Amino acid sequence: MEYLFICVLWAAYCILHSFLISTWFTNIISRSLKKYFAFYRLFYVLISLVLLIWLIRYSSHIDRGTIITYSSPWSIIQQVLMYGSLIMFFWAFFFDYDSMSFFGIRQIINFGKVNEINAQGTIKKKGLLGVIRHPMYLALIIFLWTNTFNTLDILVNTILTIYVIIGTLLEEKKLVLEFGNAYKKYQDEVPMLIPFTKRTISRD
Repeated sequence: MEYLFICVLWAAYCILHSFLISTWFTNIISRSLKKYFAFYRLFYVLISLVLLIWLIRYSSHIDRGTIITYSSPWSIIQQVLMYGSLIMFFWAFFFDYDSMSFFGIRQIINFGKVNEINAQGTIKKKGLLGVIRHPMYLALIIFLWTNTFNTLDILVNTILTIYVIIGTLLEEKKLVLEFGNAYKKYQDEVPMLIPFTKRTISRD
């Protein structure tokens, strides 16, 4: 029963996390807050982080019992994949994405300024983004499954993996709306989550 309750909490967190950043909801908030919408992204990140920390701490009190152990050579592979996924995640976060925009800091810095409209089709295709469209999501999935040791891990990681995949698909729709045919071309050239399954894009 405890496992079921934890799974419900994680599923609820995923739904709330997705809802708060959905196009429908953010459009409503944007119309309501107007120029103060610049602060919404920071609020979203903070509330997501607080809830995530609470949920992790709450889940950690459950008596799990290890059912999966990694012995050599699997332990070596597990460690390589785990640390490799962390390197991939933070490399993409700091070098391939705008980390300041992710946290909402850039939006606050630009508060009150006239927004510059990006030309449609301006898509970053260098670095990891030239190999895979969503390197951070792939890294997260790998990290989750290299840190699976018990039944609760399996259940929670399954929920989170499904959420990441669904979230990726929803984000793809947003990006197509934002960049149009340029992003569709990018989709044809670079795989979404599995590297090297499509032809490599030509470098500019």
